[in-house]
Amino acid sequence: MMDDQTSEFFAKAAPLDLSKESATEQAIERHGPMTMQLKADLTQAMKAGDVHAKATLRMAIAAMQNAEVAGEAVRALTKDEEMAVLTREVKTRRESATTYAAAGRPELAEKETAEADFLARYLPQPLTQDELADIVNGKVDEFTADNGAPPTMKNMGALVRSVNEVVAGRAEGSAVAALVKARLA
Repeated sequence: MMDDQTSEFFAKAAPLDLSKESATEQAIERHGPMTMQLKADLTQAMKAGDVHAKATLRMAIAAMQNAEVAGEAVRALTKDEEMAVLTREVKTRRESATTYAAAGRPELAEKETAEADFLARYLPQPLTQDELADIVNGKVDEFTADNGAPPTMKNMGALVRSVNEVVAGRAEGSAVAALVKARLA
């Protein structure tokens, strides 16, 4: 039951503007394909009554929306940025699971692992160690051909960046750096 103050507020409130020029419609059109897929899957999870999927999807959508409003102005995320946000969420959950397991909280570790596995389905298939090594070797060979000399440890940062551009979220940055360092040693 509403009190007088609440009903006064609703009486004075303007109706929502849902025209094409409204901020609501612009925000809906601004989301990237990954966010739209997450929202569609959230609807399906709600209809199916899947509590765990619903909670995990809501957290992922919130992370996407936080990334959209981070910075000086609201902006649409590119597909790569959406992938980076989702990769970060998966990584965070895996790290939390490790922390919980080390602290003797297996039930929380299991929950975090399940959430990470659920979100990982939205990411591209990770590269195998051999595929990653082939990419690193290709970039080292390309560097050698371009510069006439094999790369040194001084060139490690540039090589890691060029490999990361190719792998784009399909491999951990630390794994890329370790392979580049091993190749240069």
